[in-house]
Amino acid sequence: MFYVQFIEIVNMNQSYIINQLAEDREKYFHAVAPPIIQTSNFAYPTVDEFTFAIQNEKDEHIYTRGNNPTVNMLCQKMAALEGAQDCLMVGSGAAAISNSVISQVNAGDHIISVKNPYTWASHLMTKILPRFNVHTTFVDGTIFENFVNACKPETKLIYLESPNSWTFELQDLAKIANFAKKRGITTIIDNSYCTALCQKPIDFGIDLVIYSATKYYNGHSDVVAGAICGSKEKITQIFHNEFMTFGNVLAPQNAWLMLRSLRTLPIRLKQSSESTVKILDFLKKSPKIERIWYPFNDDNPQKALALEQMKMPMGMFTLALKNRDASAIKKFCETLQNFLIAVSWGGHESLIMPKCAFVSENDPQVNMVRFYIGLEEADILLEDLELSLAFL
Repeated sequence: MFYVQFIEIVNMNQSYIINQLAEDREKYFHAVAPPIIQTSNFAYPTVDEFTFAIQNEKDEHIYTRGNNPTVNMLCQKMAALEGAQDCLMVGSGAAAISNSVISQVNAGDHIISVKNPYTWASHLMTKILPRFNVHTTFVDGTIFENFVNACKPETKLIYLESPNSWTFELQDLAKIANFAKKRGITTIIDNSYCTALCQKPIDFGIDLVIYSATKYYNGHSDVVAGAICGSKEKITQIFHNEFMTFGNVLAPQNAWLMLRSLRTLPIRLKQSSESTVKILDFLKKSPKIERIWYPFNDDNPQKALALEQMKMPMGMFTLALKNRDASAIKKFCETLQNFLIAVSWGGHESLIMPKCAFVSENDPQVNMVRFYIGLEEADILLEDLELSLAFL
C-alpha cells in the first residue's frame, strides 16, 4: 500500500522540478550540472542598472547576503516542490525557525505552540522572545480544542510540528489552519519529518512551512541548511526584514550541494521508507521491545489522520526497550555495528539517538531510543538489530 502511494506522488511532475526547473542551462555553457556562482558581490555596467537592482534586490543580484543565482535556483525548486509561491534558503533549520517566527510577532503578542517542539524552537519561545514581551502557551496538539481554548485576543501565531521528531504526535492541519484564518492568526509548521513528498501543509491551508533542510533534502550529512516556504507576500516581508538583518544566508557551495541532493531525493526516500516498514515488522515481534512510536502503526490512535495527511511512511521511529537498566541500554546501542550514535536524520547512514544520553538513569524515558533508517540494505540492519537485542 505504501509503495503504491509513493509512486503516485512522485509522478506528479516532481521529476521536472528536481531536474529541469530554473536550470537555465543556456546561460551556463549548457552544463548539465548547475554552476556555483561563488561570489560575494555583483557589478553593473551603468548607474541606472545598478539603481534598478538595488530597488529590486529580492529579484536581482547585489550581494550574496541577499540573493545569489545558485541559491535562487534552489529556492525555486524548493518552493515548487512545496506548492508554495516562494522560498528562502537559510543557514540552518534553527535559522528557519527564528526568522519565520520573529517575522510574525511584535512586543505584546502571543504564540500558541505544540508542546515539546524542537529544542531550539522551544529555546526561542521560552528564553529569547519573553525578553521582548512575546509569550507562548504550549498545548497538546493532538486535541484541536486546545488551540481554541489557548487563543487570546493578542494571539498572532500558531506553531506546529506534525509529526514531531520523538513520539510523532500529529495535528489536524486543515482544521487548525481554518480556525487560524478566521482569527487572522498566522500558522507555521516544521515539516522536517515529512518533506513535501510526504506532506504538503500548504495544501491544508498552513501559511509558512519550514525545514531543517540538513535532513532529507540534503541527505548526505555534509550540509547544514534551512528553508522557509510560503506566499510571495510573506516571504518578501521576511526577506526585507529578518532575513537581510540577521544574515543567516546559505552559501552558494552548500546550495549547489543541495541541488545535487535533490536529484536523488525520491529514490532515497523510497529506499529509507521501504526498509523502515520491513524493520518495524521485525521489531513488533520482538519480546525485548515495550513500545514503538510511529505514525503508521496500527496501535497509533492518530493513524487515520496520518493516512489522511501523509502520503507515505518515513524513515524515523522511536522504540522503548523493556530493559530499563541504563548500562544494558548503552550496551545495546554500542553493539550495533551499522547504526551511528548521533543527532539529526535524513542522511545516507542509519542513526540512533538514545534518550539515556540526555536524561538520568531514573527518568521514565531512559529506555527510549530513536532510530533513523538510512540507505543500507534492510537485511544488514535487521541482522545487526537481532544480534544487539540478544544482549538485553
